[in-house]
Amino acid sequence: MIKPRIAVTVFPGSNCEHDVARALESLGGEPLLVWHTERSLEGMDAVVIPGGFAHGDYLRPGAIARFSPIMEAVYGLAAAGRPVLGICNGFQILTEAQLLPGALQANAGLRFLCDTVECEVSSAASCVTEAVSPGERLRLPINHFEGNYTCDNITFRRLSESGQIVLRYVDNPNGSVGAIAGVANEAGNVVGVMPHPERASDAMLGSIDGLGLLRSFLLAASGPGAQAGGIRLSTPAAPSAPNAAAAPARSDRDAATTTARR
Repeated sequence: MIKPRIAVTVFPGSNCEHDVARALESLGGEPLLVWHTERSLEGMDAVVIPGGFAHGDYLRPGAIARFSPIMEAVYGLAAAGRPVLGICNGFQILTEAQLLPGALQANAGLRFLCDTVECEVSSAASCVTEAVSPGERLRLPINHFEGNYTCDNITFRRLSESGQIVLRYVDNPNGSVGAIAGVANEAGNVVGVMPHPERASDAMLGSIDGLGLLRSFLLAASGPGAQAGGIRLSTPAAPSAPNAAAAPARSDRDAATTTARR
C-alpha cells in the first residue's frame, strides 16, 4: 500500500516540524519537510503547517509567513479539497492567509501558556475529527502566547451552526471566544488547532490523545485523488488569495531552492 505523502512546511523559526513528521510517520504516513520558498506541492496528498515562531512572529504571528512562496501551493492544495492542517503557529498562519475565519490574539491576562489541557471534540465534520467522536475528551499540550481565538458575532454563530468548531477547551485557558481550540473551513478540509496533537502521540510524552486527530488527518489524505485510495471529504469552492500580494512574484533564486526531504 502506498503511504500518503504529507508535506510539512518549514519557515524560519518553525520548531515543531520534526515532531509532526515523526508522529505522522509512526502512523504510516510519509512526511516530507518543505522549505517555505518552494512554490510547488506537486505529488503531496496533504500539508501540515507546524508550530513555532514563523519569521520570528514579527508584526504578529503568521502575518509575514502568509506571504511566503509556499503559501501559493497551500492555497492550491486547499482549493483541490486536499487536507490542510495548521497547528498553533500554523493555525495563526491559516487565519492570516484567510483560509480560516477569525484571528488569534494575545491570551487573556497576557500570559504565555505551556500546559496540558483537556479539550472536547465538537464536530466530526473535518479532516482531523473523522476518527474521533463528538463529546470525546482529549488531553493535549498547549504552548502559546497568542492563542486567544476571536471573531465577530456573525462568524461565531455561523461556525457554531455549521459544525466548523472542531475542538473546544473544557476549561478555557486563554479567553478564546466560545472556548474554541480549533476550527475548520466550510468544507472541513482546512483545519487549525491551537493544541499540539503531535506532542500527545506517544505514551512517553504523557498522552496519546493526539493520535486520533492525526490518524483522521492521514485517513483524509488517503482519499480519492491521493496515492493510497480511501475515503474523501467534499471538495470546497476554490479559495483565493486575499489580494495580489498573497502570491509573491517568482524569482530565479526562489525557483532554484530545493525541497528538504526528511
